[in-house]
Amino acid sequence: MDRARLAEFLRTRREALQPEDVGLPRGRRRRTKGLRREEVAAISDMSTDYYSRIEQQRGPRPSEQMLAAIARGLRLSLEERDHLFRLGGYPAPRRVARADHINPGMMRIFDGLEETAAQVMSSLGETLRQTWLAGALLGDQTAYTGLARSLHYRWFTDPESRRIHPEDDHPLHSRLIASDLQRAYTRDGRDSRAGAIVDALLAGSPEFAALWREHPVTGPYCAAKRIQHPRLGLLELHCQILVDPDQSQSLQVFTATPGSESHEKLRLLSVIAGQGI
Repeated sequence: MDRARLAEFLRTRREALQPEDVGLPRGRRRRTKGLRREEVAAISDMSTDYYSRIEQQRGPRPSEQMLAAIARGLRLSLEERDHLFRLGGYPAPRRVARADHINPGMMRIFDGLEETAAQVMSSLGETLRQTWLAGALLGDQTAYTGLARSLHYRWFTDPESRRIHPEDDHPLHSRLIASDLQRAYTRDGRDSRAGAIVDALLAGSPEFAALWREHPVTGPYCAAKRIQHPRLGLLELHCQILVDPDQSQSLQVFTATPGSESHEKLRLLSVIAGQGI
């Protein structure tokens, strides 16, 4: 572990960020160059004292989990994240399609959508981050583990995952999801995480197996959606999608036509969720 260079690297990246880059208010009387240490600690889910000791070359060697949290908080690129790990005395994390590390440009856009129903997805249907309104609309989709992290897997194995869509829409969603998974499988190969999901579904879902034999090819997965909310009923929403240049992640944003009943329901949901009703 190179304490001096680790501390110096963290300081340069902290000073290169502004509060608005990470979704924090700037405040009126601000003299600090870049972010404050306590701000980095807050967005990295750790104590100010713990983070400060790393920058001051004190304290124990940070764990891989702590370095990963700091990398996310500082919006490091994958190359910068790998460098951070090496400075901490660890090998660079293996880069796989399932990586939880959200690309910095995508994260900056996501941070600006705090009051919008939006979420960042991996190419395997894993929800990496949701805004609070997306959680209220779709439910918390970030807490799953194993293969169930993938909506593609849950859709064909867990009936609960289908409840947010009207039953008439299920066949279309099944075909879209199978097509999306086929793209990832073709790109990553059989020995990838996509391959593991496909193998599990072929063994456990006759519906998926039948669709897989048809080699489904469709357009963008995030098309217009009908969401059946347990409290507000049916919402008809548009889903806009921004795909990262390396095709590993996408940002989904859900909106409704202004003046429509669904627009009013989405506005009401933001009030209800915001007040914890």
